[in-house]
Order: sequence, then structure tokens, then C-alpha cells
Amino acid sequence: MTDTSFALGLDNTTNRLYNPASWVPPFLEYGDGTPFIFVCFACGVITLNIQDIEYKRQKLEAIIQSLDSVVVAFSGGVDSTYLLAACLDTLGQERVLAVTADSETYPRRELVEAQGLARLLGARQQVIHTHELDDPRFANNPPDRCYFCKGTLFTRLQAIAHDAELAHVVYGGNADDRGDYRPGRQAAKEAAARAPLEEAGLNKDEIRELSRQRGLPTWDKPSYACLSSRFPYGLALTPDALHQVEAAEEFLRHEFGVGQLRVRHHDTIARIEVQPEVWPRLVANGQAERIVNELHRLGYLYVTLDLAGFRSGSMNDTLDQTI
Repeated sequence: MTDTSFALGLDNTTNRLYNPASWVPPFLEYGDGTPFIFVCFACGVITLNIQDIEYKRQKLEAIIQSLDSVVVAFSGGVDSTYLLAACLDTLGQERVLAVTADSETYPRRELVEAQGLARLLGARQQVIHTHELDDPRFANNPPDRCYFCKGTLFTRLQAIAHDAELAHVVYGGNADDRGDYRPGRQAAKEAAARAPLEEAGLNKDEIRELSRQRGLPTWDKPSYACLSSRFPYGLALTPDALHQVEAAEEFLRHEFGVGQLRVRHHDTIARIEVQPEVWPRLVANGQAERIVNELHRLGYLYVTLDLAGFRSGSMNDTLDQTI
């Protein structure tokens, strides 16, 4: 399991320490009295302004209230789970429908988790089957593949919303997405889907903190992206290759307790991305040989450990920054 414990922080103004053993961190204060906390969400010490988060939470509630009724694109990740919970809290069960898309790019484990989370929250849920690989514009894996996937998905969600007499389709985009290459956002815009978390200005760390306050089990869940993100652009996506990646990641997750990881698929080469502090767990005491043998069994000829560590969206490194 990835270490997502709270970090020990010291405020130079108050000289007060944050207690990492506490589930609910004590609030600290800046010199002007503004409350904040130091937290660590598996990526270092982060300072969160409590007043700012609460303002954004209230803004989110107002945005959701204005939508009246919604279909939530629900994957079971950090963002969509908090969005679903916020919609249920604000609109009530009868005006919210969670829809989860199931396909070869979506691991079985994630589907099971999404179904369990919907039950936990008391949400109505519908699972639909999508067939991205039937569309060569997606399966050929161009840099804008997400545009075609999301375009098809949001079109279907709008049809579901219409049939269920629900006013809007919403998804879990957040403020951090503005700075990344995400062609799926354009597809969402064209389909008139809304991103209330982004509209409220909430970033990933703030959503994690609000999720923790809400008691959601996903507050410290590692960030996740669909399996197609493991492939270099231009390398065709096939069911066998997607299953190969899924099996490799599931092996590392289950056998070594690694939460945040990617197995990047370079045809016959598996490039493992994990945080540097996890490396000893994978290479000490003959463990490297176990990993090599298992990934050989799955069909890889070469198995590598990326010395740059885990990097979300690392396949975008090959893109022209002007895209």
C-alpha cells in the first residue's frame, strides 16, 4: 500500500507541530489567523488553506444545486467519487444517477470498486458497455484518442440523461486538468457536459482533503488513468495488450503492495514506473527475479525499472508542447 500518511509539519509562526498519528489533523494558523494544515498525499508536504477549501466547497454546492438533476460519469476514482457524494448530498438520491463505463481499457478491479462505492453512497448506478476498440480513431492510438473515447461516452450519457429526465451530465474534471494535455475535455465541452469540481476551482489535493472530511475511502486512493495511457502514441491498442498490462500491474499491486504505479507497454518491453522509495521492495532479496519471471510469463521479453520514477502522464513527454 502506498504511504499516504499525513506529514509532520512545523509552522514557524506558531511553532506548533502537526501530529502524523492523528486521523483528523489539528488546524494550524498563519500569523494573520488564517487556518491551514500540512498534509501529505503520497507526493510530499502540501499546505492547504482551510478557509479557501471551505469557500470552494460552498461554491461547488451552489453549482450542483443550480443543475437540478444529474447523470454523473462515475469511474470510482478520487474525483468522480467526491463529485458523486457531493451531488447526492446536495440533490438527493432520486435526482442523481451514477453511470460507469465498462470496457477493455477499464480494469476489472476498478469496476468492482466503483460498484462497491456506489452501494456505499446509496447511489443509483448504471453500468454501460463501451467499445472504444471498435473505433480505429481510438484503437490506432493517436495523441487525441481520448477525444474520440470521451465524445462517444458523453453522447451516450446525454442520451441516458434524456431518457431518465435528468437535466445535466457531469464529470470529475478538476482545476489541475487545465494545465495538462487532455483532449477529452474538448469532447466534454462539445457534448455540454459540466465539470463542477473544476468550475469551483478545486484541485486534486483539495478534493482529497474534502473527501477525507466526508469520510470517503477514496481520499487517499492513488491517481488512476485508463489502461490505454500505458501505450506510446501510435502503438495500436488491442485487447490482448491491454489485458497484458492489467495483469502486470495487478501482480505488482497484489504481490508487492504497490499502490501508485504504471507498467508502460513498449511492445516487448515493460517499463515499470513507481515512486523511488518503492524500488528496494522490488529489487531486494531476489524479488527482481520474481517480477522478471512473471512478466516474461505474461509475454514481455524485457523488464525495466524507470529511474525517473512514477510520473502521471509520462507518455505525453513525446508530444510537442504546442499541442
